[in-house]
Amino acid sequence: MASADDIRDRQWALDFFAAEDIWDHATGKGVTVAVVDTGVDKGHPDLKGSVGAGKDYTSAKSDTVDGGRHGTAMASLIAAHGHGAGGNSGMKGLAPRAKIMPITVPTASTYGKGIRYAVDHGADVINLSYGGPADQGDREAVQYAISKDAVVVASTGNVAGKHKSYPAAYPGVVSVGGLGRDGTLWEGSAWGSNTTLVAPAEDIVSANRRHQSGYGIGSGTSDATAYVSAAAALVREKHPDLTAGQVINRLIKSAKPLADAKGNTPKLPDEKFGYGVVRPFRAVTYDYAAGPKAGPLAQAEKSSGSAAGDTSPGSDSGSSSSGDSGGWMFVLGPPIVLFGLIFVVLVGVAVLVVVLVKRKDRRDRVSDPWGSGNALGVPPQYPGQQPHAPAGQFGGPPTTPPPPPNQPPPTRR
Repeated sequence: MASADDIRDRQWALDFFAAEDIWDHATGKGVTVAVVDTGVDKGHPDLKGSVGAGKDYTSAKSDTVDGGRHGTAMASLIAAHGHGAGGNSGMKGLAPRAKIMPITVPTASTYGKGIRYAVDHGADVINLSYGGPADQGDREAVQYAISKDAVVVASTGNVAGKHKSYPAAYPGVVSVGGLGRDGTLWEGSAWGSNTTLVAPAEDIVSANRRHQSGYGIGSGTSDATAYVSAAAALVREKHPDLTAGQVINRLIKSAKPLADAKGNTPKLPDEKFGYGVVRPFRAVTYDYAAGPKAGPLAQAEKSSGSAAGDTSPGSDSGSSSSGDSGGWMFVLGPPIVLFGLIFVVLVGVAVLVVVLVKRKDRRDRVSDPWGSGNALGVPPQYPGQQPHAPAGQFGGPPTTPPPPPNQPPPTRR
């Protein structure tokens, strides 16, 4: 139980693992957590039997491959169950009865496909321990997942300071920042107005067969994200009738707000800590009103929600389905109203053009010393001289806009 003991010893997380029997409070239906990552090593002794079928978008054609070991680490924080007599050897994740759906995504272009696959194959929670720049395909895949009642959890990123990372910053996503051992924001954690919750992120033990012991230790908002995904799985298992939004409501209502040195609690959600530290035991066992089905988080507009990118079960396509092709016509009212507005605008533009042309014609006749009123009719020319407009008359040519900033591919957290 190395990881559990390590966390429990920290003053700021005494009730993160409030009781050993937290798992006994969650005895409902089985819950599947999709880990969209580098794959999962289902042969690790602490994960045997917990990793189900998934999808591999690499050439390896096997969802058990985990070249980077990152996905295995995340899966172990969620669902490792130990091994040996009574499972007393190795490590346990926060939701050891959960099932892991491994989704191997080698490049940014496959993230959206992986999310869609997870949704269409029954994932209750989707763990996205990565981040990068905004991407329309990812946005639509995330909104598709939310529209299908999946809890989507993503990391704020490992870029210290105020910084938005995607998919964490998309509407409806549980955005998770990291805490250090001392209970303050982990030094590498990004933060911003999109932060929803925080969880342990420093010196976390996880499964990794690259090391002789079979375990490694690391830090990052990826780890914090896995813990929140596990907490969501526990809530879904204990309260199967709640929607994804109502599950998120429980996570938020049960979170512990972090106070400053004087004991003052900031206005929630706080930019750095969101609603506070996730408290799985309270989220599972305490009595909270279910709240609205959509939950407390801001939701995307309907145009980018369930209709965007809806795919049939089993589809790997990342393309979005087309909406009502005539829907845009009703933004300003019925078509006849819109066409009337367009006609008025066109008439206004025509009148403006006529006025400007007449003004220019009068100005040219008055100010042009080389116009038709001049005996010569043309300006004098000197060898090599080219006729040009008086300085400042039309201004300089439009400047070339700067190229878009470089956007590196999303990096794993």
